[in-house]
Amino acid sequence: MTRLLIVEDSALMRRHLVQLFENERDFKMLAVRNGVEALRALDEFDPDVITLDINMPEMDGLTCLSHIMVQRPKPVVMVSSLTEQGAEATFEALQLGAVDFVHKPDGTMSRDIHRIEQELLLKVRSAATTKLRPSRGLTSRLADRRISRPVRVEAALSPLPRDRLGIVLVGVSTGGPGTLEEILPQLPAGFPWPVVIAQHMPASFTGVFARRLATMCQVPVTEVTRQTVLEGGNVYIARGDADLVFTKTVLGMMALPAPASAQHLWHPSVTRMVESAMNVLPPDRLIGVQLTGMGDDGAKAMATLRTRGGRTIAQDEATSVVFGMPGELVRLRGADAVLPAHAISSQLKSWLAPTAAMRTTSEARHGSR
Repeated sequence: MTRLLIVEDSALMRRHLVQLFENERDFKMLAVRNGVEALRALDEFDPDVITLDINMPEMDGLTCLSHIMVQRPKPVVMVSSLTEQGAEATFEALQLGAVDFVHKPDGTMSRDIHRIEQELLLKVRSAATTKLRPSRGLTSRLADRRISRPVRVEAALSPLPRDRLGIVLVGVSTGGPGTLEEILPQLPAGFPWPVVIAQHMPASFTGVFARRLATMCQVPVTEVTRQTVLEGGNVYIARGDADLVFTKTVLGMMALPAPASAQHLWHPSVTRMVESAMNVLPPDRLIGVQLTGMGDDGAKAMATLRTRGGRTIAQDEATSVVFGMPGELVRLRGADAVLPAHAISSQLKSWLAPTAAMRTTSEARHGSR
């Protein structure tokens, strides 16, 4: 029996959430109105997982979350509005240690609340079994470096040719924002290939997330809201609630948003992104990176990419918030390397390092000046 603490100031929303989890019959629940009551319940109720509203009287969700993570860390799923302010607060919550989030309906009618029920059930169940990790501050990142080791790296793989444009394809879901905030700032300015990311996230969040990452990275980070020419040394975030596909034009390789496919459960779809890339570029010009997230989105597509001659990386279990997506890629024997988050950018740089022939040519050019 999973002990669930629901923290929500709206009486209507509390009632619907209680009813939702009561129908599942494997939850024991306590519903409270604000952060003050939630902190009291930590000892009295001892929840296995918490859903936490952000905007509440007396004590807001972010303040409550910070106390939870200090007093008695628990897996927390934030319930956030779809506004830009709500997105900013959600990313702050994820940095403080929240496991995941769901968007709060704009309306208060039953039909609005029902829209998030299945997503909330999936995320609460996943959070309840998640190995809780500390907030992604410098101390915890250094600790990860001390305790995590690569599970497997195919050392025989040589650098890829940098003189032809390829794409690094990144798929990620639960735990993604903190993981990407660790990996992407390590990419140097002038990184040779574009990096395209499908992070499961609402449309109102991806633009905020791209701007947030841009302040942390040495490479430009933009959200793909229209047909966009891909350039090396840039990071592109797929727009939320849609999918991302690729096409070739006279201007070069393009990425563009596409309506969310009904054939895929999560969006932006990692599977659709990888399959689209394989349709327009040869496999040796593609690298797939499967990061933390529940489910298996993208795993089969990346395994196929490796079989055809592309390269793939799976994040290891020790540094994944949820090992579902990378774990499925490993199970399919589709990963060339299984690495902790902090080692992934180094592997990418190694594979895209200048070859000996390219270095010789470069040295000859410099020597002739």
